[in-house]
Amino acid sequence: MFDTLLIANRGEIACRIIRTCRKLGIRTVAVYSEADADALHVRLADTAVRIGPAPARDSYLRADRIIDAALRSGAQAIHPGYGFLSERLDLIAACEANGIAFIGPSASAIEAMGDKIRSKQIAREAGVPGVPGYDGADQSLTTLKREALRIGLPVMVKASAGGGGKGIRKVEMEPDLEAAIATASREAEAAFGDGRLLIEKFVTRPRHVEVQVAGDRHGNIVHLFERDCSVQRSNQKLLEEAPAPNLTPEARTALHEHALKLARAISYDNLGTVEFLVDAATQQVFFLEMNTRLQVEHPVTEAITGLDLVEWQIRIAAGETLPLGQDEITCTGHAIEARLTAERADEGFRPDTGTIALWREPEGLRVDSGVATGSIVSPFYDSMLAKVIAHGPDRDTARRRLADGLDRMTVLGPATIRPFLVDALREPVFARGEATTLFIGETWPEGWQSSGSDPRQREAVAAAIWLAGARPATGGPWRSLTDFRLLGAAGKPAASHLAISHAGQQARHIKVECLGNLFRVTDDGGETEIRAAAGGDSTRWPVMHEGRRLAVDAVRDEAGVDLRWGAFEGRMEIGLAVVAAAAARETAQGGGDSVRTTMPGTVAAIHVTEGDSVVAGQVVAVLESMKLFMELKSPVTGRVSRVAAKPGMTAAAGDVLIAIAPA
Repeated sequence: MFDTLLIANRGEIACRIIRTCRKLGIRTVAVYSEADADALHVRLADTAVRIGPAPARDSYLRADRIIDAALRSGAQAIHPGYGFLSERLDLIAACEANGIAFIGPSASAIEAMGDKIRSKQIAREAGVPGVPGYDGADQSLTTLKREALRIGLPVMVKASAGGGGKGIRKVEMEPDLEAAIATASREAEAAFGDGRLLIEKFVTRPRHVEVQVAGDRHGNIVHLFERDCSVQRSNQKLLEEAPAPNLTPEARTALHEHALKLARAISYDNLGTVEFLVDAATQQVFFLEMNTRLQVEHPVTEAITGLDLVEWQIRIAAGETLPLGQDEITCTGHAIEARLTAERADEGFRPDTGTIALWREPEGLRVDSGVATGSIVSPFYDSMLAKVIAHGPDRDTARRRLADGLDRMTVLGPATIRPFLVDALREPVFARGEATTLFIGETWPEGWQSSGSDPRQREAVAAAIWLAGARPATGGPWRSLTDFRLLGAAGKPAASHLAISHAGQQARHIKVECLGNLFRVTDDGGETEIRAAAGGDSTRWPVMHEGRRLAVDAVRDEAGVDLRWGAFEGRMEIGLAVVAAAAARETAQGGGDSVRTTMPGTVAAIHVTEGDSVVAGQVVAVLESMKLFMELKSPVTGRVSRVAAKPGMTAAAGDVLIAIAPA
């Protein structure tokens, strides 16, 4: 067994690996970029080594810097986690050259399955059926278009070297083919350094079901049952569960047997996942790909088997045989996992960034997290913050436990998809176990929107907390004058006139009268009374509203309140009305229309120059954020008056990239 292990990753998976290493008595070495200097995985590890600047290409994707960190720290093994270098042959070659163990399968297995075109050919030879499609060497645009039309639309255009939802486009109409091929190839080249594509027939009602396999270096191979990962957005999984619901015994057996056939065909020797499409109508099984690494969703398999899969990985890499044979591996109960990402689900899952003002986890559930209160969510990496996992004796119990736990969880600062996940878990289609990969689009065809809370109520609560928090926390003569305000009329409650806004919306003006801990809020809609006072916990406020006593999660500062109120989690900007009005006048700008970034990121392309004519809806720039590419379009028809950005430039949310003078 190893004494020291380096984790070539960050975030929740690095923290997860550290937990198992501690159990095994293995010293851990973290690596970090400049953006992650104070990250949770850095604080949890026994030692940490800086490997470069914030962009992943200059740090976490540099195999040479990872090896240097391992040699300097005395690490005998490297665990790559998932993503980054987890399936990169250059890291494995460097490990072998320096006598360092790689926690993962052999280079030959990764090479065989890493190329999706070759993997499908190997699967066919092993008797594992695949989706009809094209995986040929001719990658010309003419050939790819011809093959797509031969297969028959709709098709999926997919990166050969891809994964994680990158470089994938669904095409339903012939005029969209060329643009989809170009975009998928560009994303694949940027993410994997390989722009080759394959084309597959789109199964009309597909389920995404995968099988966990494990092999050792002594020829033993087993499966650890299957997982259903059908709830996805942009081909990235959001809800995963084990075992898969509503499968016939024949389909379940076929999944396990096909996975074992493929693993044996390449002499697989660590943890891996074989992914399949299952036709929801016919329960036909089609091979998709094999991921030669630990999967994000491995905790649901751990929950139903009672096994530690990271421990299995480490023991196999140390040369041990599989801890259990196939007949000794059992499935108990049901488990469901939700991926909590920093995204605005109500804005098409737009990534969000910033500092986490409050992180409060639910009791009674497993939470694999890479963040805490005070952590910074940057635009440089994937948007996933944590995974929340519930286990129960049956599927419905696990589902209800997970929904309830997410309902009790609070994350203030960057927006998260927590409210969306709660709604998804409670949707009847998901509750019946009938979700396909079309679930989100079919359930919310116009896009998901929060049921939210009464905006007047949350404004009143935020204002009361903001004013209550402004009072001194200690005793003394000023503390005793609880209703004193400068300019307040004698014998009457002091009144504050506030401007309050959310998410950049126009500020609303409200009047708040204070009488002890009672705050009477008046706006255009009437009057609301709130009782609020600072408690012993500065992030949990005792509030009384409409006769109900509530413990409200909130973080107050001089400029506003980060608030959890019902389904709402967000920032309420608050200030004195007269100050806000003056600031608005000072910063008001007139004339023209601009193309602005909706999130932080890197400018990938600028398609116009000063003086160009553009039409409304024309793509004028491309922004890369959290490993996704977003097209930015002109809001008006007109002429480009200024180009303020260039490719490679880092932009903050709201930055003007291109100014356009309307026609």
